[in-house]
Amino acid sequence: MLDRRSFLALSLAAMATPAMAQQTIRQISPAEAHARTQAGTLTLIDVRTPGEWAESGVATGALTIAMQDPELGTRLAEATGGDPSAPVALICHTGARSSAVAAAMQAHGYTNVYSVTGGMAGSADGPGWRRVGLPVETAR
Repeated sequence: MLDRRSFLALSLAAMATPAMAQQTIRQISPAEAHARTQAGTLTLIDVRTPGEWAESGVATGALTIAMQDPELGTRLAEATGGDPSAPVALICHTGARSSAVAAAMQAHGYTNVYSVTGGMAGSADGPGWRRVGLPVETAR
């Protein structure tokens, strides 16, 4: 289980070496993440802040669990039904934070974790959820 302290330590380590995190974290395109979320074969989790959710909306079907949530480990375990092999994709603004969370989850035994390429806004890695024109909804 990811407790807040160990998660933060792993996240900081992952963010300190983004090239390493990108090499070990599997990427999923926004279109594939959307299709699999809608089909019920993937849990999509938005790890941005509540302010970001309010500003740009949330990918349709995504759960909202902020990276800074003090109950992050518990909420991730609940979202995956306690199954470390459950398919889960993480999304943030551009893909950096989602990759860091994915790296921390992998370090804690999660085996089927992805980061959405380009996040919500897009980056050098890809156009992102919104630029592709995928649906968003108001944060719940």
